[in-house]
Amino acid sequence: MINYPDSVEKLMKILKNLPGVGKRGAERYALSMLKWDEDKLIELGELLQNLNSEIGYCPECGALSNANERCAICSSTARDKTILCVVEDFSQLCTIENSDVYRGLYHILGGKISPLDDEFGENLRIAELLERVKNYEVREVIIALGADVEARASAIYIADLLKDFPNLKITQLSQGIPAGANLIYADGATINLALKNRIEV
Repeated sequence: MINYPDSVEKLMKILKNLPGVGKRGAERYALSMLKWDEDKLIELGELLQNLNSEIGYCPECGALSNANERCAICSSTARDKTILCVVEDFSQLCTIENSDVYRGLYHILGGKISPLDDEFGENLRIAELLERVKNYEVREVIIALGADVEARASAIYIADLLKDFPNLKITQLSQGIPAGANLIYADGATINLALKNRIEV
């Protein structure tokens, strides 16, 4: 077994924290980075060092954005501000956005209700969702949380809270999303079908 210098071992250990990267993958990435020009390594180091200070979350929807700024979607004048699509996290937002069929705004919950993990919604952005519906002219909320047990429980809970708002249409994704599947694995055509055929809750 090869013993790498300490710095390389530390780099490989960090790289293994990335999703889908195992020991061999981390080893390949680390050895590849050793061949980079110094300028490229410095640029990567500066990007990583400034990541937390330069990246933040949109104060409206919770999506990734430049620090202390609204995201591009919430800032756009071309979006339909009367429709909110509620998703679990940023990756689900990206999946729906990449389908290129939805033109409304989003609201990221930051997770889902999971009683087995003692998560009953206290740490989710549910209060912010209710505040947005209350203070803006939202006509429809699309609940797009996926089809697993926790996502369905979260959808039911949120729908019950939203039913207190008069004239608000509450819908969820329809056919095309397999039971128990995570939304991020759906392709554009599937998302398109599920959005177009969404049903009232």
